[in-house]
Amino acid sequence: MQFAAPLERLIEHLRKLPGVGQKSAQRLAFHLLRSDAEEARALAQAIVEVKEKIRLCTICFNITDTDPCLVCADLDRDPAGLCVVEEPHNLVSIEKSGQFRGRYHVLHGSIAPLRGIGPDDLKIGPLLERLRDGTVKEVILATNPNVEGEATAVYLSRLLKPIGVRVTRIALGLPVGSELEYADEVTVGKALEGRRDI
Repeated sequence: MQFAAPLERLIEHLRKLPGVGQKSAQRLAFHLLRSDAEEARALAQAIVEVKEKIRLCTICFNITDTDPCLVCADLDRDPAGLCVVEEPHNLVSIEKSGQFRGRYHVLHGSIAPLRGIGPDDLKIGPLLERLRDGTVKEVILATNPNVEGEATAVYLSRLLKPIGVRVTRIALGLPVGSELEYADEVTVGKALEGRRDI
């Protein structure tokens, strides 16, 4: 069925969002159509504002509207610990845990040769620059537990160890509340590798 041209355009643009298919795009479009004009304007303004005001922190490459970002500007953070993540949303996940009070470095991706992404496509050069003055004593590699994340962690480990900084990897394994029988072999293997004394 053909919708009115403005509605068709909106559906088409919504479909371009990750994880949004035709039916979801239609539902979202009809929701926006039913909402009042002020709500639609507020959404449009929020999108424009994000595109105009959000940039990368010149220190850690997190997304921010101030430079340096709030994490880099926080003098209460321990400069000796540096956590390396793939994407800005990974940083948010670690922050929510409340377990890390150091600084961050966002790579903006992972090494993925099959997708044409190599080390030069990531923010690895600036990471090495940050380690030059010797302030950082430990680099925690918090890349995703998939093939690309593992490859990136191994690559960075080989690059960073000769500098003399301690390089660690976040423990990987079973999530709390899960059952062993439903876990795959790799997850169970990582859980065994990351075991600790109790």
